[in-house]
Amino acid sequence: MDPKGTIIFTTVGRTNYGFDVFSVNLPSDLNHSKLSDSSETRLTDGVSINYNAQFINHHDQSIVYVSERSGCPRIYSSSIGVPKTQQLPTAAESLFHDRPVIKNNRLYFISAHEQPQQPFKSWSALYSSDLDNQNGDVITRLTPYGVVDFSPAISRSGDFIAVASYGSRPWEGDFHELHTDIVVFKESNPEKRVIVCEKGGWPTWSGDETIYFHRQADDGWWSIFQASFPGDLEFSEFPLTPIRVTPPGVHCFTPAAMHDGSRIALATRRGNQTYRHIEIFEPATKTFYPVTETTNPKFHHYNPFVSPNSEFLGYHRFRGESSPGESMIPNIEPVVSPIKGLRMLRISGSFPSFSPAGDLIAINPDFVDADGGLKVVKSDGTKRWSLLKNRVAFCNCWSPTEKHVIYTSIGPIFEAVRTPVQVARITFHPSDLNNGDRDEIASEIKILTREDTGNNAFPSCSPDGKSLVFRSGRSGHKNLYIMDAVDGEWEGNLRQLTNGPWIDTMPSWSPKGDLIAFSSNRHNPENPAIFSIYVIKTDGSDLKRIHVAGVEGSSEVDKERINHVCWSKDGEWMLFTSNMGSVTAEPVSMPNQFQPYGELYVAKSDGSGLRRLTWNGYEDGTPAWFHGDDKDLDFGKLHLDVQDGDRLNGQFDEPLWIKCDI
Repeated sequence: MDPKGTIIFTTVGRTNYGFDVFSVNLPSDLNHSKLSDSSETRLTDGVSINYNAQFINHHDQSIVYVSERSGCPRIYSSSIGVPKTQQLPTAAESLFHDRPVIKNNRLYFISAHEQPQQPFKSWSALYSSDLDNQNGDVITRLTPYGVVDFSPAISRSGDFIAVASYGSRPWEGDFHELHTDIVVFKESNPEKRVIVCEKGGWPTWSGDETIYFHRQADDGWWSIFQASFPGDLEFSEFPLTPIRVTPPGVHCFTPAAMHDGSRIALATRRGNQTYRHIEIFEPATKTFYPVTETTNPKFHHYNPFVSPNSEFLGYHRFRGESSPGESMIPNIEPVVSPIKGLRMLRISGSFPSFSPAGDLIAINPDFVDADGGLKVVKSDGTKRWSLLKNRVAFCNCWSPTEKHVIYTSIGPIFEAVRTPVQVARITFHPSDLNNGDRDEIASEIKILTREDTGNNAFPSCSPDGKSLVFRSGRSGHKNLYIMDAVDGEWEGNLRQLTNGPWIDTMPSWSPKGDLIAFSSNRHNPENPAIFSIYVIKTDGSDLKRIHVAGVEGSSEVDKERINHVCWSKDGEWMLFTSNMGSVTAEPVSMPNQFQPYGELYVAKSDGSGLRRLTWNGYEDGTPAWFHGDDKDLDFGKLHLDVQDGDRLNGQFDEPLWIKCDI
């Protein structure tokens, strides 16, 4: 039996993006023309997020691009003056598509619908489809099985394809810069692949004999490199030693070469800039020409692309608060699920927790900002209230027996064992939810843990509502404890459940009340980045590790990083986030993501039956599974057209690991 019910989760940053694709005209003489005078043209319609586009032909500004308007990334085309977008034929079963290119009426794209033979390997591979095929359902895999490819580029003639390839190597855990190589093969013979250059990503062609790509140079600056070779793949000097093109002192990435090879469009991050901008670089003169800094100085701009005749330059960015199209972040939005009968919802916030009846959801709108606090959202998305303001709060658990009680952690997240963080019981009056148009609800805060005990967090309530299991650093190590759900740890109402020099964290009480699942690195205490699922009985007996990535003793299982475990209503399945799918896209091409274990998975409670639920370049996390009657959560009642929410403001971080003070 497949898992059923409704799950809700967060995606880091994704709800804030509001991306659209834009273009500017490129003057032929950059030295005597002001790029800032070029009017910016919006090429997409403001529905959902739209990104990673390419121009289709010489004649106009028609584009092929990725959009998430259908609940997952799919490929569309559009043209200026044509109001309707067209979804293009791709892998129907795929919930992830990226980096589309159309050449000679053939569509090339990255998809992640075929599972590799081993865990901890990316699912991303290159495919193509013939747009002349009327059925549109003939998909050809160009990446050999067992190999991982990202970021395809097609040469000017269409005869050659370049990719950033991980090859058949197992994933080494790299994330900030993927250890990919630049691989080239003929479109007509994809099996014969040549490593043109080692270490590089995001290739772009100038003609059929020169490739530019990005990589982090030895001095720490992301830079553009060039590799030129004869127009065949029999060259005996492969792999080549590439030439660094851009100078140190400025980060340069995601290049797009002009048709004549004299200029490159690229994204830059300068030390005196907070934002990523698009510039044009002339290798012969080592000259940068700014494009977007003057027109949109306080927006990030991503992943430039140029038309085949270099007349137009495109990129994607936040569309702007006043632009036509969607301007609001909905509280809740549906996401396509790979499992029939399992509903998936993305929420604008973190650490969601359903009320017993499922009509309300507790969230932390921002678990880092001091103004984040705790909010309650109607499960149809139409209304939201603040319960706790001007405090950092994270990880919520709604009492399964009390519709007016929520448990949360108050204090900074990601801190040491002695940092004061307290478990709190938040009580409010449900009648206040029906009191006019109020946006705030009065609540009572009862701190359940002693301030001198250090870091106490991640509460999970027992099914009978009487006890809380939580993680505490009071012993000098982060272990699990159980206390009274009303009176807290006072008067002897505290019992240590686990004990040892490791990290036991993020506990989740099973719906039958007999087991507690949690994440721990106790199998490798020296590594704070490796976590697996463990279960333990509530009396501290029968501790077991749940192997979902491989059999006990295999090399794969000790690569697991599994967090945010929770149970299905019947206790037969576990839902969690994991790094088992490696990464799906080049992280440097995207806004900040904290870590590569942000995909959702389910497995049976014994570790068997592993199924992947999400595929994207983002970080999914903090999931919750509704334990009530699913009939109370009629999916058709999700009022997407009347939801309230936050205004899109385009505020998201550059990757925090890109340093501009090298």
